[in-house]
Amino acid sequence: MKTAEATLPLVLVLCTGNSCRSHMAEGILRAASQGRFRVASAGSNPAGYVHPLAIKALAEIGLDISAHTSKHMNDFLNQPVETVITVCGKADQACPMFPGQVNRHHWGFEDPAHTPGSEEEQLLVFRRVRDEIRRAFEAYAAGRLDQARSGKANPGAQAKAANPRPKQVE
Repeated sequence: MKTAEATLPLVLVLCTGNSCRSHMAEGILRAASQGRFRVASAGSNPAGYVHPLAIKALAEIGLDISAHTSKHMNDFLNQPVETVITVCGKADQACPMFPGQVNRHHWGFEDPAHTPGSEEEQLLVFRRVRDEIRRAFEAYAAGRLDQARSGKANPGAQAKAANPRPKQVE
C-alpha cells in the first residue's frame, strides 16, 4: 500500500556531482513546496558527499541538509519522476528519460565546489549561488502552488513559461 507522500509527484533535481547545487536546490524546493510534491536530488557522477559549505550556506537561511546523501540518477530509473530539473550542463546532456516524466527544465548555475581561495572566499560564492538557486526554485514552487490552487493541469508549464532562473552559467 502506498503512503500519501508516495503518491505525490516527484521533482528530481540533477547535477553532475550531486554535492552542491542540486542539494541546495532540493532543500530550498522542498521547503517551498509546502508538502505538495516530493523533491529529491541526484547526480550523473556523484561525488559521494554533500559539500560542507553547501550545508553551511543553507543553514544560514534556516534549512538543514546535513542528512542529505549523494545519489546516482540511475537510483530513480524505476520511480515515476514527474519533473526533472538539471542545474548543470553536463547533467542536462547525460539525463535519461524517467518513467512518468512529464516536464524537463534546465537552469544552469555556477558550480561553487571548484571556487579557489580561502574558506570565507569560497563561502561567498556558495552564498551567491544559493541565492540564485533560491530565487529560481522558490519562483518555480510558487508557480506550481498557484497552479494547484487554480486546478490547472501540467504543473510544470507555468514555471517553464516564466523561467525564473538567472542567466545561465555552465
